[in-house]
Amino acid sequence: MRRLLAALALALCAHAAGAATQAFALDRVRLLDGPFLDAQATDLHYLMALDPERLLAPFRREAGLPVPVASYGNWESSGLDGHMGGHYLSALALMWASTGDPAVKQRLDHVVAELKRCQDKLGTGYIGGIPDGAKAWAQVGAGDLKVDSFSVNGRWVPWYNLHKLFAGLRDAWVDGGNADARDMLVKLSDWALRLTTPLSDAQMQDMLRAEHGGMAEVLADVAAMTGDLRYLALARRFTHQALLQPLAAGEDRLTGLHANTQIPKVIGFARIAQLSGEDEGRRAAEFFWRTVVGKRSVAIGGNSVKEHFHPADDFRPMLDEVEGPETCNSYNMLKLTALLAQSAAGPHRYSDYADYYERTLYNHILASQHPGEGGFVYFTPMRPQHYRVYSQVDQGMWCCVGSGLESHARHGEFIYAHDGDVLHVNLFIASTLDWREQGVRITQSTHFPDEPRTRLTVQDAGEFALKIRHPGWVASGALTLKLNGRRVAAKARPDGYVELRRRWAAGDQVDVELPMRTRLEPMPGLKNYVAVLHGPIVLAARTPQPGESLGFRADGSRMGHVPQGAVCPQEAAPVFVSPSLKEADVVRRFKPVPGQPLTFTAPGLIQGRHGAEDLQLIPFFRLHDSRYMVYWARSTPAQQSLMRDELARAEEARLALDAITIDQVAPGEQQPEADHGFKGEGAESGIAAAGRWRHARQWFSYELSDPQGQARLLRLSFAKGDAGRRFDLVVNGQRIAEIELARPDAPGEIYTRDFALPAELVARAGGRLTVKFVARADSIAGGLYGLRLLR
Repeated sequence: MRRLLAALALALCAHAAGAATQAFALDRVRLLDGPFLDAQATDLHYLMALDPERLLAPFRREAGLPVPVASYGNWESSGLDGHMGGHYLSALALMWASTGDPAVKQRLDHVVAELKRCQDKLGTGYIGGIPDGAKAWAQVGAGDLKVDSFSVNGRWVPWYNLHKLFAGLRDAWVDGGNADARDMLVKLSDWALRLTTPLSDAQMQDMLRAEHGGMAEVLADVAAMTGDLRYLALARRFTHQALLQPLAAGEDRLTGLHANTQIPKVIGFARIAQLSGEDEGRRAAEFFWRTVVGKRSVAIGGNSVKEHFHPADDFRPMLDEVEGPETCNSYNMLKLTALLAQSAAGPHRYSDYADYYERTLYNHILASQHPGEGGFVYFTPMRPQHYRVYSQVDQGMWCCVGSGLESHARHGEFIYAHDGDVLHVNLFIASTLDWREQGVRITQSTHFPDEPRTRLTVQDAGEFALKIRHPGWVASGALTLKLNGRRVAAKARPDGYVELRRRWAAGDQVDVELPMRTRLEPMPGLKNYVAVLHGPIVLAARTPQPGESLGFRADGSRMGHVPQGAVCPQEAAPVFVSPSLKEADVVRRFKPVPGQPLTFTAPGLIQGRHGAEDLQLIPFFRLHDSRYMVYWARSTPAQQSLMRDELARAEEARLALDAITIDQVAPGEQQPEADHGFKGEGAESGIAAAGRWRHARQWFSYELSDPQGQARLLRLSFAKGDAGRRFDLVVNGQRIAEIELARPDAPGEIYTRDFALPAELVARAGGRLTVKFVARADSIAGGLYGLRLLR
């Protein structure tokens, strides 16, 4: 049996090594002057400004070791304790590999050593910062499971939390060269294996209803690293069949799902398929990628509204809401893209993956870090004339801070790739490559995207093929190549790359011209709303409001990551007005500003208030600390007044309601419920045609904020289909109402009911209201489809 396992392990590793195209290790690539080197340097400063002792505090606490300094607040002290420590390990390892900075390596080794102390003290292989983790995991191991979409036995997404440490230890070994991290990762994997072995497959699948990050992917990585198939078997047990099976069958059932819960699952599907050769996971991952990129993403490459996939045929929420695409989603979509590109097959060319990677890297990831003081963005609103907020080092501990620390430490990983003696140039980023296997060094000199060209210089002699991506945004036949000053053929191959194979001499130069066109890209399903792109770069305009002072730095409050300033009415937003709405007629109005790269005006095209006609369009990744326009309504002069009237009518009631709303919860949605201290017994959530809901056979509750003591009403949304359910509405321990759901004679499935709050209860509440729904005998509390606290 041992020989059989060894043979299978060797076959597994051989299959893993046989992928068509491999990225270079980060230490082989060095960035040169340009926006990505600047972003890396900014990230490095932020990374080293974080206090490792505070990040280690949750792990020391749970290991029973002295805790010399308190942990950070925010998410690090409200149930997700320790998740930032895992991200921090990954970011340090990636930054060390990308820069060779000895101070980063010293910090990395210190954090690993302290985590090893924690693991050694516990003696089980476990390490973690999850509050009262020993009890929580003992319940899991005993099969005592109470699972919701964001909790297991009352703990906030414990497997998601722990995955960050798994990944951090992997990266500390693979990219950081720390041998202790490898041993710690194997021990932690052994602990997970022992813990979950007693659970039935049904219990595992039940547990996977809660967000669990990339557990399947990282366990598959451990299998590849060790050659031990037990970890691959465990990775398969962490494969969520409720998502895998419809995707593998080509069915899009994503509407209503929490987006960033699903993307890491799909990365796991793809990684297991890559290692094992299984077709189901590959089909599922490719269909998911095609669906999200082609039907569920906006111009910057991001997806989701309020963290969830909205209907693919209704992008109106993207314009209405301020919680636009989440940065973590794009971080994970780039991981999935890079993984699928390694064995590009089926309907997608290698260049298709690279085109999407480039678009998202420039327009969402690069745009999500503040270029001055640093700091990371959670939500990037697409709503006209809204804005973003950025984290501060000692306050914001959100998921998008953790993934942001990693993203800007790994900019070198997709620029180049290799397959035998073939070198792929995927991205046009100033950098050097040390291709040791071929004894070749390459320098890429470029000011892209400010200039539409790049130069590749071969530093050493050797025979190999150079494959340069022909971007989808370059017109067919427009890309040109010169080899040592002489023009050569530049026809794209079926994979979307132009190939030059020869014996290269030291000093050979290849010059690539990449003509960039300005074009309009409609929002999916809303053709009258367009984004403007020049080449792969999304252009946007600053639209500050006269006399307004906004705070662009998020505080440490529970909702600090949401840009909560006033929204601008959509009918007041600037508009493209042209007698003809044909793309060519609109695009010709854009004029480059001399001496200012990638800067355009549009004389006579933009109309609106406050000098809209003088607005300049610049790369979105350079636009910070301002309200902005990414998507523009377009209209003819005759239609303009009618369009503004329609927008005003559509917004009037919604903005009026927002104006009297103090706090609100979206029941059944992960982050809004976590932000509002959800608790419950016998609670469930789900998705119906009318939206997401929450109900309980016992009770559930939320914590609402009323800092000024202005609350007067609770407005609750119910569904007609739940008629007959009976439950009590309790606020701060006082029963406010006995509710029996009816089936009112009104249009639509969802209706609302208002419940008055006693003035004396509000007065003594101290700004905090616990709203609890308690089921009556033989009935169910809910379903609740919406909750608003009103003035």
